[in-house]
Amino acid sequence: MPHAPCPLPNAHCPMPIAPKSIMTKTLILLCLLLLVACQPHKPLEEAKPVQVKVSQVVSGQSIKVLGISDQPTVMSQVRLISIDAPDLQQRPWGDEAKERLEALIGDQPVNLEFDVEAKDQFGRTLAYVWKEGVLLNEQLVKEGYALFVARSPNHKYDLRLERAQQWARLMGQGIWNREKPMRLTPTEFRSQNR
Repeated sequence: MPHAPCPLPNAHCPMPIAPKSIMTKTLILLCLLLLVACQPHKPLEEAKPVQVKVSQVVSGQSIKVLGISDQPTVMSQVRLISIDAPDLQQRPWGDEAKERLEALIGDQPVNLEFDVEAKDQFGRTLAYVWKEGVLLNEQLVKEGYALFVARSPNHKYDLRLERAQQWARLMGQGIWNREKPMRLTPTEFRSQNR
């Protein structure tokens, strides 16, 4: 490929001259990419919350529900997104977290809101649980019954949950109680007791 004449005297300019057809194609491609990039983005349609009946509170972070699928009598296990509640064997915190979630749910139906990832590695449905406008995932963290643990790619309410945990810690709520603190995170406890 021939080189372009160098604008500086006695200087070597190794810049090759591209044929007009390649430059034209490149210019057209760049214009098309620019047009595509400038198009307004349509927001992703958010999945509508699903109202379900809770049949059982399994722990401070999981529940069994009816009505999540097309078959209203099929029971599904749901894991609350972005929280880590103490294991039931991690006494007294595990039992307290389960009891608090049972009290928050009561006998009323709850709404499940989904994020990017729908299931965890164990096949449980991942959801934010709402009751009467209260995000129960956040409430458990704020009252010190669970820890906030960010898990990719589900980050919709991370900021709210992080603030709830800061509040619980400052106020000495539940697992953050200075006189009776939880010494191991639920993850550490599970790894030591398996």
